[in-house]
Amino acid sequence: RDYGQHFTINRMLSFESVKQRLAREAPFSFLEFNYMILQAYDFLELNRRYDAKLQLGGSDQWGNMISGCELGRRVDGAQLYALTAPLITTSDGKKMGKTAGGAVWLNADKLSEYDYWQFWRNTSDEDVIRFLKLFTELPLEEIETMEGWKGADINKAKIVLADEATTLLHGRDCLKSIHDTIDSMFKGGKSAAASTEGLNRIFVSEDEASEGVKFIDLFVKLELANSKKEARRLIQGGGAKLGEEKIADENAVLNKDSFGGANEVTLRAGKKRAGVVELQ
Repeated sequence: RDYGQHFTINRMLSFESVKQRLAREAPFSFLEFNYMILQAYDFLELNRRYDAKLQLGGSDQWGNMISGCELGRRVDGAQLYALTAPLITTSDGKKMGKTAGGAVWLNADKLSEYDYWQFWRNTSDEDVIRFLKLFTELPLEEIETMEGWKGADINKAKIVLADEATTLLHGRDCLKSIHDTIDSMFKGGKSAAASTEGLNRIFVSEDEASEGVKFIDLFVKLELANSKKEARRLIQGGGAKLGEEKIADENAVLNKDSFGGANEVTLRAGKKRAGVVELQ
C-alpha cells in the first residue's frame, strides 16, 4: 500500500528482463514478477539505514536497480545510483554466477580455500585464457604465451588460474596445503595425514559414531551433495568413496570401525571433491 502505488504494471512490463521472461515457455510466477518491487524497496532501506547510494549488479538486474533509484527519489527525494556490468558467461553461453551451479562464496567459512581453488581448476579449456585475463593480475604477455599451449599444457594453465585467483582472495600461503592435498589424494604423493588440511571438515561425536551416521547425511553436511537424493545417486553411480573404498550401500553408516583407529576419515565424491569427517 505504501510503496506499491509507485509502480505501474505498464512500467514493469516495459523492462527487457520482463519481456524476455514472458517470451519464454517456462512459467513466470507472480512472486518473480514482483521481485522488482522487493529489490527496489531493499535499496531504499539500505539508503535509509546505511546511507547506501550506489547499487552494483549484473546487466540483467538493470530494471530492478533502476526501480530502486526511482523509488528512493519519489519517496525520500534521495539521489541514488545504479551501475551494471555485462554478465560473464562461459563458452557454452551459461551465466557465470550463483544460480548457475551453486554459490561461490568468498568467505572461507562458507567455501574452503581448497574448494575455491577447485572451482577455478575445473574451468573449461575454452574459457581458461579469457578467465586468466579477467580474474588474475598476471601480465598479458604471460597469458598470451599460455594461449599457445595445447593438450595437457592446458591443464597447467588451469592450475595457474586456480593458483592466482585463490591467491588474490586467500593469500599465497594456502596454496601449499592445497597442492599437498591434491598430490596425496589424486597423485599418490605425500601421506594422507598431511593432505586433508585444505578440505572441508565436519565432526562427529563418540556417541554418534557408536550409533552410526548415514553416509548420505555426511555427504550433504560436507556439501559434497546438495541433497540426500543427490547423495543416493552418487552412491548408486559408484562415485562415493570412504578413503579408497567404494560405498555400495546407500543405507550404509559411518561408525567407529570405519575410522580404523584413526581420528579422521576422508569421504570422496567423484575424482576431484572430498571432505573430512573427524571423530571428537
